[in-house]
Amino acid sequence: MNDNNVKPVIEALLFVSDKPVLIEQMRNVFKEIESSLIRSILEELKEEYYNSCRGMRIIEVAGGFQMVTAPELSASLKKFYQKPAERLRGATLETLSIIAYKQPVTRMEIEGIRGVDISNIVRNLINKGLVRIAGRKKAPGRPFVYATTRQFLEYFGLKSLEELPKFEEFAKTEVGQNEAQQTAPTNRQG
Repeated sequence: MNDNNVKPVIEALLFVSDKPVLIEQMRNVFKEIESSLIRSILEELKEEYYNSCRGMRIIEVAGGFQMVTAPELSASLKKFYQKPAERLRGATLETLSIIAYKQPVTRMEIEGIRGVDISNIVRNLINKGLVRIAGRKKAPGRPFVYATTRQFLEYFGLKSLEELPKFEEFAKTEVGQNEAQQTAPTNRQG
């Protein structure tokens, strides 16, 4: 394959894949090309798509690269599909957060934090592909431990778990909100 075909083939691979494509997977197509050159071409494509105001973008997510729609077009796409995206709410999101930050974690450890049974929630998160059984804990009863999946990274648009907000950021936000609530004037009618 000559060098003139590499860029369009990479673009086509990204276009046809519904999952992020790893550089290692691209190397299977371009055995004679180094990973660094493939990454360079991907970065060039990312910049081209962004600078040309196209409806598509190339992003790095979950350890690979993926072609996605431009975020600023979401309102138009919602009108086209007119189906609300499935959102995680309340207890499900709280349980998923605990798993993401504490992984690998057992069901009992999660229930100890939440204070309620989470069996159905964990089952649903596994069915959605956001959580997986990552093994067993070396403890009495050898309980399963749970961890997030690559699909979790894709769902939240993260390259890796290191991109999760730090606990300190939550603490600052919570302290700021509490201070604002304490100092806010009250509107009392007497």
